[in-house]
Amino acid sequence: MKSALRILLLEDNNHDAELIQELLEADQFVCEITRAQTRGEFVAGLEDAGLDLILADYKLPSFDGLSALQLALDARADLPFIFVSGSLGEEVAIEAVKIGATDYVVKSRLSRLVPSVQRALRETRERAERKKAEKAFRRSEMYLAEAQRLSHTGSFGWDLASGEIYWSEETYRIFEYEPASAPSLQLVLDRTHPDDRTHLQRILDRALIERTEFTVEHRLLMADGSVKYVRAVAHPSAGEDPGSFVFVGAVMDITERKRAEEERERLRQLEADLAYINRVTMMGELAASLAHEIKQPVTAAAINAQACSQWLRRDPPDPPKASEAAAAMVAALTRTADIIDRVSSLYRRGKPERELVDLNEVVREMSVLLADKATRSAVSIRTDLDPALPASTADRVQLQQVLMNLMLNGVEAMQDKGGELTVASKRTEDGQLLISVSDTGIGFSSDAAARIFDAFFTTKPQGTGMGLSISRRIIAAHGGRLWESSTTGQGATFQFTLPVGATAS
Repeated sequence: MKSALRILLLEDNNHDAELIQELLEADQFVCEITRAQTRGEFVAGLEDAGLDLILADYKLPSFDGLSALQLALDARADLPFIFVSGSLGEEVAIEAVKIGATDYVVKSRLSRLVPSVQRALRETRERAERKKAEKAFRRSEMYLAEAQRLSHTGSFGWDLASGEIYWSEETYRIFEYEPASAPSLQLVLDRTHPDDRTHLQRILDRALIERTEFTVEHRLLMADGSVKYVRAVAHPSAGEDPGSFVFVGAVMDITERKRAEEERERLRQLEADLAYINRVTMMGELAASLAHEIKQPVTAAAINAQACSQWLRRDPPDPPKASEAAAAMVAALTRTADIIDRVSSLYRRGKPERELVDLNEVVREMSVLLADKATRSAVSIRTDLDPALPASTADRVQLQQVLMNLMLNGVEAMQDKGGELTVASKRTEDGQLLISVSDTGIGFSSDAAARIFDAFFTTKPQGTGMGLSISRRIIAAHGGRLWESSTTGQGATFQFTLPVGATAS
């Protein structure tokens, strides 16, 4: 069902008013007509928000059409206004249209009324749709400009045929040029850091020749001497004109991201340095134990070398015995080399090296390395290792460092009265690898337990307070978790988990 056409009709002649309604309804219009004959009635009729159309006679006894037109333009400029009059001359009608009337129809030719109304309604509808589209476009442009400002991302277009370049407002802000400046490649190169210009020029030249998408990062040297980092991305597109070719792209100010990356790298290097210092410090604490550990196979090698020499000097020489002594000497020196390799790996600096690591093997290595110090502290080291524990992809040296930290702390916690250090491994219910290091020392107070993983917090007179903090970071970087549980006077237990597929980041 058609919606009613709501009309404000300014007409003092009843017959003409009826005729106008009949003509419109004969053409399938459903009309709701509000009739006015005076200025007051017309003004009141304009207040109807649902009006679709105004039809007005030119002359009335107490009012006139031109005054009505002016009132309508002031109050409801969006409404179509059609003069329907028998006294409207050609010149006056044309002037009325210039002022703002939509059309005019002479009463002697009312057959033009329906086409005039149809055209007026269509034009009004199209005008409303166009305004709506324009408003949506302006809103979209505003949102885009604000989004570019917030994300520090500008847009650009580059027409290869004409050389013309378009910049958005944000692109002007990034390069710090006035919007009145005509963008050009030269402006870009002038603003580019001198050390990056050759690289950028090479990228642009290749894009011109190959006409393929490109991505480039480079620095800008601003007028005040500051430096910005930008990243430009562009892809080829067909232009508006046949045969034209343009690049459409975005330029992002990545200065904050670059500085954050530099800061992260600086902190990463600082952490690596602290971890290295921690390892070296621990090795210093183990110097006596290491000397003892190395001295034993070296002494054995020397004894076997002397025995080999004696067997060969006998008359007659005894080669089988000499060979046996030589083999024992080689075995002792090989063991010495293994010890040195284990120790030197802890002194190594560099990026994490990921490999499949057998955690049980690392526990056994650290147990051997700490055996002499534990013995001298009246501490026994016991292991309870799950033989079915799978390997984990991780950095071997970092895990050695964590275990050495935890085990050395446990030994030192019992060095006055002796005790037992237990290192266990198992698989958790959710499939992770769990290592626990437990001692029978005095444990931690509640205050100390809350702070033991804080950097530079220590309960040892000569401690640096970095071991546990670094250990927790290492485990977290492998995707695991390190925590402690203790009861004052009943020892402490440190546990950490690792995913089976852990990788050192």
